[in-house]
This record gives sequence, structure tokens and C-alpha cells, in this order.
Amino acid sequence: MRKIWFKDNQNLLIRWLFVLFGIVINLLPAFFTNLSGVPLFLDTIGTVVVSCVAGILPGIFTAVLTNALCSIYSDASMYFAIVNIFIAMLSALYIERYAYRSFLYKVLFALAAGIMSGGVGTYIQWHLFLSPENILVSDSIERITRATGFSHATTFLVVNTVINIFDKGLSIGIALNIINFIPEKFKEKFIYAGWKQRPLSNEEMIAIRAWSRDAKHSMRVRLTMLLLGVSVLVIIMMSIIGMRMYFNRALEEKKEIATSAAKFAASVVDPNKIDRYIRYGENAPGYKATEELLYKIRDNAVGVAYLYIVKIEGEDMIFVFDLDARSDHENFGYEGDEVGIAPGERIRLDEEFLCYVDDFKEGKVIPPTESDNSYSWIVTSFYPVYDSDGNCVCYAGADASVEYVAEYLMEFMWRVLLIMVSIIITILAHGMWTMGRYLVYPISRIGLGVERFIKAGDNQVEIDKAVRDLRKIDVHTGDEVEMLYQSICNIALNQAEQIRSIRHFTENTTKMQDGLIVTMADLVENRDESSGAHIQKTSAYVKIIAEGLKKKGYYPGKVNDKFISAVVRSAPLHDIGKINVPDSILNKTGKLTPEEEEIKKTHTTAGKKIMENAITTVAGENYLKEARNMAAYHHERWDGTGYPEGLHGEVIPLSARIMAVADQFDVLTSGQSDGIKHSFDETIALIKERAGSEFDPKCVEVFVDSLPEVKVIYRKYNKEHG
Repeated sequence: MRKIWFKDNQNLLIRWLFVLFGIVINLLPAFFTNLSGVPLFLDTIGTVVVSCVAGILPGIFTAVLTNALCSIYSDASMYFAIVNIFIAMLSALYIERYAYRSFLYKVLFALAAGIMSGGVGTYIQWHLFLSPENILVSDSIERITRATGFSHATTFLVVNTVINIFDKGLSIGIALNIINFIPEKFKEKFIYAGWKQRPLSNEEMIAIRAWSRDAKHSMRVRLTMLLLGVSVLVIIMMSIIGMRMYFNRALEEKKEIATSAAKFAASVVDPNKIDRYIRYGENAPGYKATEELLYKIRDNAVGVAYLYIVKIEGEDMIFVFDLDARSDHENFGYEGDEVGIAPGERIRLDEEFLCYVDDFKEGKVIPPTESDNSYSWIVTSFYPVYDSDGNCVCYAGADASVEYVAEYLMEFMWRVLLIMVSIIITILAHGMWTMGRYLVYPISRIGLGVERFIKAGDNQVEIDKAVRDLRKIDVHTGDEVEMLYQSICNIALNQAEQIRSIRHFTENTTKMQDGLIVTMADLVENRDESSGAHIQKTSAYVKIIAEGLKKKGYYPGKVNDKFISAVVRSAPLHDIGKINVPDSILNKTGKLTPEEEEIKKTHTTAGKKIMENAITTVAGENYLKEARNMAAYHHERWDGTGYPEGLHGEVIPLSARIMAVADQFDVLTSGQSDGIKHSFDETIALIKERAGSEFDPKCVEVFVDSLPEVKVIYRKYNKEHG
């Protein structure tokens, strides 16, 4: 275990060093191109190298860390991390599917990378900066726009895409050449670093995908969606909370600024001259001087767009001073209200302040109020101006703009989104990699191994092979998955040994049963002096016929290895019923009388009864059913004239039809029926002749086709016939 841990960590260290190498070969060219002002980036060479050699996750890490470090000398670099990540993904896809194809695919790779980078890069720059970052590119776009008449955005997109195609083509060319110099043994270390089991071959990956198709829901997809959902939810919640906190803080700050400006403005206005200012306006003595002071107050109050002095009468405002809108706020919605209102003009209070009419009459301080009027989104503060007797003669009003705060927030969120997308993709890639190495691949490979173990059935060779395959997976995640793997291996090993023990026991039991069968058959045969190794010969002939039927594909639904084994094993019992036939009839040398013949025929029904009793006693032994069929029906004829039941054709059990051919061949060659021994050729001729009348034609066909094997058996037991 310690050795595995050391090897895993050593490979991971090598992988991280390779990521560092990729970052370095990203940063160096990018730094010099940025320093020289050349409209190239060359910041994806290392990303392509790492993605192609070590995989998509190290490639994404290389991309993100590169842009994070580039932000040291280029503030906007982090916003373009998404482009570098796309290059990492595209590189991993290329090396997996198209790397070993023609040169055309390398060109297509570069084109795809350039077009994608150009499109995304243009979109980001246009929304963030409204123009290209590079001065040379910006000048070129201006000249092309004037010359062609195309829109600035269209020209920007085309020029930026062309530059990116050239840049990515050059970067990919350099990267692919670097890859060629990396030794294969190092490539294997990079790609297999972090595996928590024996790395999977392509064939195993294909088998796992096929095995996983039956799953209703993929564990990888489910966990990935969970990780994505949690990441997005956290980012949304943090963004909403952050934006709300920032906005509330900015709003409070604007209220404080507006209140301070209004209070300060109230302090510089002479309350005794208000009526004169309203009547004579700028011609009133001291009006201009007071207005200049108000401008200074307004210009030094950051964020205050409007500053004015008004007299409140009922629900109307009579303007005393109304400064022109400050120019630095004209881009935030003040068009149409740049020039101040003339003294003496009357305007109705905004809806938001109608509730304060009584407070205005009493000369109270009005709290800062947020409003969205026809000109802008503002915070307004009114502060009373008192005369020497303490009477409120007018109010100083200050409007602080909130609109640009909202616009700043939107721009800020757009920038955060660009960075967050890159971070989310990195988190997802790492999550998917971790899930794959620690969960998906080990569990899928274990599942595939268990399925192979199950499919091995009772084939001991396949069972042992499946157990070895399971143990070779070598899961070492160090968690519950490894414990599960060890338990499954132990179960499979114990199961294999139990099956082996059961097989040995079954084989011994089968041998004992076969021995008992032969012994029983010998007891019967020894009573019949004319039989002469009849059970041995018929068993051999039965095996030849059964195997011949299988070889020719006859009766495919019936003839299989299990059927052949059952028929061959039970063949010696086909004459078991003769135990009920008297010795005087079995060993009679002359011709049997009709009565004696009928008694002898009863050996079929007697045999059937004996075997049925045996089947009842020994439950589950299917071969005894074939023994019953052969004992009962081996004297039935194909044409239906046989005994004991007169069955015909395929109604006669197949095992009995096989035995009929084997039995009659031995009877004819040994002279058991009439005392006349027929020669081998004569017997074959008789068997052929009776095909379709006494015997199943297919059984006769395969028997005749197997004459070389038949002759071997015949000569073994009939040496006198050559």
C-alpha cells in the first residue's frame, strides 16, 4: 500500500511539474508580445501541449493559472481565461479523436481554435472596453471601417478573428512540435497519473460504456449536475448578497453626501434675501456670488448632480437657485435637464415628497429620499434654511445620482461572470476527474468484472479467469470503494473455490452413479448369456449417433452437450427391465413361443417402472428421465408398429430413437435375436433399409456417416470379424 501511495503521489507531482512547464511556455511568449505591442498573444502553446499530453484537467489548470498570472502585467487577462479553457478542451478532443489522421485535421484544429477565440475574444472586448486592447489593431479597424463603410463591430470581429487564426495556428504548430520531442514513457506517466486502479485500455473503456448504457441515470452525470447546481447556486447567492450589500452601502453613502451638500448649501444662502432673489433673479445683489459658492459646493460633493434652493408653497416648489447639471454626469441620463431652472419658476413637488408637505410647512429636516423621476434615478435631500427668528424661509436641495451605481454594478457583474464561468468550468473539470478516478471508473470496472464472473456460469476455466480479471483491477482509492472492491474480490474467490469443490464432489458422485448404473446393467446382462458386452457397445454407438446429430445441426432444440451426456450415461440402463424376465426365457436357445415373446417384451414397461421409481427417489437427476425413455421406448418403430405403445415418428423420444439404432446394430452383429450373426456390411445394409420404417432416418444418416468410428467400436468387441 505504501508503495502504491508513493507511486501515485510521484506521478501526480510529475503531472503538476508538467503543468508548471506549460504555464512557463505560455507566459514567456505572451510577455514579450505584450511588451513589444505586436498584435499576437502566443499564450496558449503550453495549454495545447499539456492538454494533448496529460489530459483535459491539467490543460484547464494550465489555462486558468496562465491567465491569472498574466493579470500581473495585463489587468484584463483574467477575463479571457474562458478562451484559454476552450483551447484546452479543443486540444483534448483533437488528440483523442483526430491526432493520427491527415494534416488536414491539424489545419481544421487551428481554424476552429482561431475562429472560436476570435469570436469570444471580440465579444468580451466589445462589452468590456468597447474597443480592442491593442493600439495597432484599433488603428487598423478605424482605417478599414472608414475605407469599407462596414460597422465598427463587424470590422472588429473580422480583424480579431483573422489575427486569432494566425496566432492559434502558430501556437498549435509550435505545441505539436514540442509534443513530438516528449518521450512516450513520460507521456504515459502524465496521462495515467492519479488513477486509483489499473489504467483502463480502450477496449475496457468501450466495454464499460456498453455496460453503463443500461443504467437509468449515469452517476457521473448526476454528480456533475449536482456539482454544477451547487456551484451556480453559491455564485448566484454570493453575487446577489454582494450586490445588495454594495448597493445598500452606496445608497447610504449617496444619502450622506446629498444631506451634507444640502446642509452646506443652506449655510451659505442669506435667508433675508430669498424673496429678492426670487423677484429679481441674477440681477439681485449677491445672487451671483451665492451661485458661485453653490457651484463650488456642488463640484466638490462627489456624486451630487443637482444643487438648488427652493421655496416650498403647498405642493409646489418656487426655484431660487438651480445650478446647471455638471458635465461629468451628462452621460448618466441628464440630457434634457442640463440648464438650470430660472428663479421664480414654480414646479410641483415629486410624488415621493408629497407626503412631507406638512413637514415642509413646519420647516423640518426632510430625510433623504430615493426617487426615479423623468430625468434620472437619484437620492434627494432637503435641508431647511432658517432666518434669524428661526423661521424656515426655504430649502436647500441636493440630488445625488444612483443610476451610475446600478450601471457600475451591471458592468461589475459582467466581469465577475466571465471570471466565474472559468472558475466553474475548472471546478466541474476537477470534480468530474475526481469522480471518474475515485467513483465512476472503479465502480464501473468492478461491475463489468462481476458481470463477467456471473456470465462464466459453471465453467471453471472462465470462473478462474473472471476472478483473476477482478483482482487485476487493483482499486486503491483508500475509501469505501476500495473496501467494497476487496469484499467483492474475496466473495468471488471464495465462490470460485466453492464451485471447484462442488464440481469435484459432483464429479465423484457422477462417477459413483455411473459405476452403480454399470453394475446394475451388468447384473441384468450377466443373466442374459447372449448379450456379450451389449451395454458397453450400445453406449459407445449411442454417443456416436448423438454427437453426429449435434454436428449436423439436427434437432437443435434438443441435442446439446447436456442431452448427449444424459443419453450416454443412461444408455446402459436401456435393458434394466429384463431383471423381471425369467432366466429360462432370457437364456432359451431355441425360438421363443408367442407367450414367451410377450413376456420378454414386458422388459420395456418393467424398465419404465423401475426408472420412474428411481426418478421419484433421486429428485433432480434429469439423466434418469432419458434412461426411462430408452428403457421404455427403444423397441418403438418409426412407422408406429413397435411396442409397447405403438408410438411413431418424432413422438418417440429422441433418446429412444437413438438407442433403437444402436441396439439393433449390436443385436444383428452379435446374433442375439435369431442366433445368426450378420457381418458388418450386412448389418449396415439392413439398418439403411429400415430407415424410415423402423428407425429415425436422421439417426441412421449420422450413424452411417460415422462408420469409421463405428468400426473402431465394432472391431474392439468383435475381433473375430476383423
